[in-house]
Amino acid sequence: MNKNLILRIFEGFSIQRWNDLIRPFDLVEMDKSGEKMVIAYIIGKHEEKKGVKIDWNWMIYASLFDLLKKIALCDIKAPVQQMLKREFPKEYMKLNEWVLNQYRQLIKDDKLFSAFTIYVGQKAGSFELPEKLRASVRVYNAAHKYSTMRELEMLSVVNEQERLSKIDSELKEGLQPYLDLEGLQKLITRQKEFDFLLKIEQLRFQTRWNQTPRVPATSVLGHCFFVAIMTLLLGRETNPGMCARRVVNNYFSALFHDLPESVTRDIISPVKQATDALPKIVKKIEDEIVNKELVPLMDDAYLDEVMFYTSDEFSDRICPAGQKPQTVTWEELNAKYNEAAFNPVDGKLVRICDHLSALMEADISIKHGITSSHLQGGKDGMLELYPAETLISGVDVNKLFHELVY
Repeated sequence: MNKNLILRIFEGFSIQRWNDLIRPFDLVEMDKSGEKMVIAYIIGKHEEKKGVKIDWNWMIYASLFDLLKKIALCDIKAPVQQMLKREFPKEYMKLNEWVLNQYRQLIKDDKLFSAFTIYVGQKAGSFELPEKLRASVRVYNAAHKYSTMRELEMLSVVNEQERLSKIDSELKEGLQPYLDLEGLQKLITRQKEFDFLLKIEQLRFQTRWNQTPRVPATSVLGHCFFVAIMTLLLGRETNPGMCARRVVNNYFSALFHDLPESVTRDIISPVKQATDALPKIVKKIEDEIVNKELVPLMDDAYLDEVMFYTSDEFSDRICPAGQKPQTVTWEELNAKYNEAAFNPVDGKLVRICDHLSALMEADISIKHGITSSHLQGGKDGMLELYPAETLISGVDVNKLFHELVY
């Protein structure tokens, strides 16, 4: 979790997508990555419901590695990369080696860099894909293609059909091999899964810190994906003994942590804290609206899990099968509940990464020369929030935050 790697990942907020078309709103890579993983979750849960084994751990790391690759190759469009892979395989291999070299000094974790290398090699076809991963890869690829299709559908409102027809045909052709996936079928035929996705997509339109100019502007959905990636990396560094289920729970808890804002909008922290009682009142109202507007849109395949992720989202907790969630200490998570059967979540770690994201959003804009009292106050507040030399979830947050901005 060194500063330079975090800054590089943050560049995902600045990579513009579809910048050769008329765009009704900013389409950036971080948002696309977040929506892709929401779609992968929906499709994957439907596959699990049928008894298909999905490797969620592989999928969340794939989302990180694809983002890293996209950041390195932001100026090369996907069709060009596909043509390189198909017609100039040697040059494509050299390009992949160049990508990996961009991160060799940034990723200090040798095991993580090795996994990144294997992933890039498997995607290029130079390493064989294990049979046990094929179902997970199909879900992930389907989510990637459908999330791109959703962007095109939103762009179609303001672009002439002549600009989009070729892209539309290619995307539909690319989706053909995955049409047997039930979750994808439900999304394409616009059943309640699609309505649920529409609610989540609203998080792409909601700008964080909307009371002040900021560069780069970040959406709530992009922020959630960044928090998920930070949670993955920080948890890996400070607590490498986490069981696989806990890693996955942490990632998706982070990805969905602002889900209520899809129906309530972002209520900024100073407003929430205007009175002592207001935070609890706001949370109660959020829960009521979520139960009324979001719960009916979720399939039984993932309803309980999503509600577990979004209820009391910043507490360390467990939820064994057939039981209600219960709050535990971080020490108990490590000593007693670090097994899949307990369904553990490091909610406090998610909160740290939520604050880390807010700190980065304020600090980077200030360093770009776009500042305000709101941004400076937000930055100072994050730096003062955690006492020096105090470990939370195994993290010296004060030290980490100060290293990031100074």
